[in-house]
Amino acid sequence: MKYVVILGDGMADEPIKELGNKTPLQYANKPMMDYMAKHGEVGMVYTIPEGMVPGSDTANLSVMGYNPETYYSGRSPLEAVSMGVKLLDSDVTFRCNLVTLSEEGDYDEKIILDHSSDEISTEEARELIKAVNEHFKNSEIEFFPGISYRHLMLWHEGPDDFDLTPPHDILGQKITDYLPKGKQKDIIYKMMKESYNFLQNHPININRKKCGLKAANSIWIWGQGRKPLLPSFEEKYGLKGSVISAVDLIKGIGICAGLDSIDVEGATGNIHTNFTGKAMAAVAELKKGKDFVYVHLEAPDECGHRNELDNKVKSIELIDEKIIKIIKEELDAAGEEYKMLILPDHPTPIRLRTHTADPVPYLIYQNTKEKLNPIQSYDEISALKSNHCFLKGHELMNYFLKCKEDE
Repeated sequence: MKYVVILGDGMADEPIKELGNKTPLQYANKPMMDYMAKHGEVGMVYTIPEGMVPGSDTANLSVMGYNPETYYSGRSPLEAVSMGVKLLDSDVTFRCNLVTLSEEGDYDEKIILDHSSDEISTEEARELIKAVNEHFKNSEIEFFPGISYRHLMLWHEGPDDFDLTPPHDILGQKITDYLPKGKQKDIIYKMMKESYNFLQNHPININRKKCGLKAANSIWIWGQGRKPLLPSFEEKYGLKGSVISAVDLIKGIGICAGLDSIDVEGATGNIHTNFTGKAMAAVAELKKGKDFVYVHLEAPDECGHRNELDNKVKSIELIDEKIIKIIKEELDAAGEEYKMLILPDHPTPIRLRTHTADPVPYLIYQNTKEKLNPIQSYDEISALKSNHCFLKGHELMNYFLKCKEDE
């Protein structure tokens, strides 16, 4: 049996007036998901433990079968693992976004316009983070480039008792009330403020503005944590597997769990990603002997953050056509027995432009055990009518794989 997880990041949403009071999942043309819903199992799952922040870090740990309440040690260390940054137990890591702040007024009064600087290219971002590192690097602090707007700050023997706000949570708001808090907050605040002074007029940003793109004119530091330790996925479930994602966070979770991280050319972490390439990479891993593959698609989440309703619907349709359909057809043609688990990690409602901790719909389909299901569509509303609901998200993987609880 082959096991495939298709994770549409932030795919869940709310009914939206412009869509005839349907959610993007309801509105989207997704024949493969709906076919599987009619012949599989649909239900709801709470991926975020009560009291925890609804992020892709906690949610994907949960979906992958790791209780975030036990294993979560911060977001940025997982990204550091993917980036190949070696961590000591005494190190503290931070996510460093390249963001767009409004140009008028003092720094403390600026508005956060975009958490991703118009999804800045990795090539441009590397030059900006290089400038940031040259300006701030010392014996304790160092910056490392990542992908697009997502980067890393490493603080050797640093503190982790900060209150830091994810930038995608405060889009369109003044940053006044969301600046760093904690005993050594001034160190982080000083770097963020100073970065604006030299990034605003960096040649990369001057050129971006000439091209009608937002300037990546400030760093934003958040998501601190320490070196993670996860038990091996193979030890936990008896399966060898791979993770396919363009996002360092998800790659890092997979690597920490002992999964192989597969890079796909043209994979970007947004709607312009190489969907077909990801699907074929998943099929290749399974044909090479892997039992399990975890395919992560960031596009719906980015569209939610950016308030791009049409693109969010389109991203769901692309996942259906260029990921699920291709994998299903390839495995059917190969005569494989397989199960698919399809779900978001968390909702990213267009209205809010950030994550919520609400439950999300899941879909399980097994090609050798098709059954007639009164539910005719895969979406939030249909899933609410189901009798299946997991209150603890990390238990869903055990159920999907038909493993016994080992904790």
